[in-house]
Amino acid sequence: MLRITDTINIEDWELTEQFIRASGPGGQNVNKVSTAVELRFEAERSPNLPGPVKARLKRLAGRRWSKDGALILQVEDTRSQARNREIARERLAELIRKALEKPRRRIATKPTLGSKNRRIKAKKERGEVKAMRGKVDPD
Repeated sequence: MLRITDTINIEDWELTEQFIRASGPGGQNVNKVSTAVELRFEAERSPNLPGPVKARLKRLAGRRWSKDGALILQVEDTRSQARNREIARERLAELIRKALEKPRRRIATKPTLGSKNRRIKAKKERGEVKAMRGKVDPD
């Protein structure tokens, strides 16, 4: 069981781990040992996450969200399988904590009269510069 907050816990059946061979440097160790971990969290089916949190998690996950509603994290940071496993779980917990934060609503504001006047003045000046371009009349 993975503890996210006091109220949210991820059950073991929601997580599946698969160990794969890591890419990059490491010599023979890379070729022989499956140290990289692929953590799969069935977020869409999770009864522990509320609907709005799932929606925010999907947006935060981006490409890591699969078509069947699972969040897939791949970690191959270290040469230790156990440490990669811990890192993957930490990243999942951090991502869920970010999704728990409700975004603040933006309050629409009107531009001030001064800013409108400055904008129009700048547009007029630019128009005058462009009006000066073109062919010169020989007279």
